Amino acid sequence: MSQFIHFVFHEKNNRRLIILAVIATVAQFIIFKLLYPYPDFFSDSYSYIFAASAKLEVNIWPIGYSKFLGLFHQLTHSDTALVAFQYFFLELAALYFFFSIKYFYNPGKITGYILFIFLFFNPLFLYIGNYINSDGLFAALSLLWLTELIWIINCTRPYQLLTQSVLLFLSFTVRHNAMYYPFIAMIVFVLSKQKLSMKLVGISLGLVIVCLFVVHERNSSYELYGAKQFSPMSGWQLANNALYMRGNIEVDTSRLANAEVRELDKISTKFFDHVPADFNEFLAFYVANFFIRQPQAPLKTYFDKHFNPKDEKEMVIAWGKVSVVFDEYGSWLIRHYPIEYLRYFLLVNAKNYFFPPLEKLEVYNLGENQVSVIGQDWFDYKTPYVTSISKDAQSYVLFIFPSIFLFINLLFLGSIVWASFRKGIRIRDFISDPLIILAASLYLANSLFSIGSSMIVLRYQFFPIIACLAFTLLILEWMDKKIKETAALGAQISAGKTNMEQLRVQPITPNH
Repeated sequence: MSQFIHFVFHEKNNRRLIILAVIATVAQFIIFKLLYPYPDFFSDSYSYIFAASAKLEVNIWPIGYSKFLGLFHQLTHSDTALVAFQYFFLELAALYFFFSIKYFYNPGKITGYILFIFLFFNPLFLYIGNYINSDGLFAALSLLWLTELIWIINCTRPYQLLTQSVLLFLSFTVRHNAMYYPFIAMIVFVLSKQKLSMKLVGISLGLVIVCLFVVHERNSSYELYGAKQFSPMSGWQLANNALYMRGNIEVDTSRLANAEVRELDKISTKFFDHVPADFNEFLAFYVANFFIRQPQAPLKTYFDKHFNPKDEKEMVIAWGKVSVVFDEYGSWLIRHYPIEYLRYFLLVNAKNYFFPPLEKLEVYNLGENQVSVIGQDWFDYKTPYVTSISKDAQSYVLFIFPSIFLFINLLFLGSIVWASFRKGIRIRDFISDPLIILAASLYLANSLFSIGSSMIVLRYQFFPIIACLAFTLLILEWMDKKIKETAALGAQISAGKTNMEQLRVQPITPNH
């Protein structure tokens, strides 16, 4: 680590980059807060704030961000301080990620400049950091976790077993997208150059911490609403996903498990009897959580029929109780109609994955001029009114990012295909490189998890955008270098100046 610190702070070019990054991020933040004096709120924001104020151990959303809000609230009630922390913590994680890549892989000027500009001159970072939501914190923790994995591959130290596990755990408490992180960490430890005992400790530690948290959440759910669930949202999401195919299948209701599930299916049947003929086409262009969001959809109809929560805590309890029914209904439909599920949900969600909508990022504060009472009280606002330069300006600023994500995805996948056919690159060398294995594993796990489990929007893919861009640039640069080296060596062989053994393609070798 001392060599890394020396590399970052004592090399002239790196010092310039740090100074530029600091000046740029501070200046951009000041200008941004002049344009958007208040944070950005939406419905999830108030759920997180309530869970923090009530000191709940389980909530509709993962509890980690609420715990963070509660801890920060003890230090200050300032919304500007909170947003500043979220933004600069994210950029600090980006700095660590950027210079770790420079330290180990020495990217060329073009790669370095593209990544630097994307990380430190990117309006998406500002808008994500301005949300009262878990997106920014999750991305920062995930970037730190990924950087630790890069260090474990290249320069393992015993303390990294603990730091990686802690970062994995914190990410998991903030957002359940980190559910696949232990499997990525397992692959990295297998690839790392350390003793078998240390590998086993590294793999086990993260799994144990996550499992303990899952047990804690299940016990907390049981104490709150009488059901051992990891998340009250899980049943809602499962039923939502299954309902995407419900209007296109015939169900033998006598096979459904109990009266509650049959009642829900009856409501669903009635709903689909009255939808227009082009409803499937409508769903194909809707963010994949229609049946959670819309009040006229079967899930909200069933919920409203059986529950009438009078405050936020009763709302959490009600969501948890009804989630049990929804979980049973959704899982039954998916188990019995897997082909239809693939056709009507997974394929639709795959489209959203490659071109994720801006969703909440499209408009400031849901287009409203004020915040709810709980938001006003939490930040000690004198009035509920909030101001900004524009409610919809961000839709014009950020409109390009879904296309950027699509382009990065195609570039990453294209590089894999290109490597398979380009002369001068042996595919077994390509697919055995540790960094490429990490990149491919992370990409595959994120895409399968996102498509198969939940709605996909740009803010959910914020961390994957960063990781995929960095890995794609490194892979393309490595491939280009090896093709040129192979061509040069081939020319030398023809001239009798070298031998075939020198043609062996080397991995993306770290510099340190």
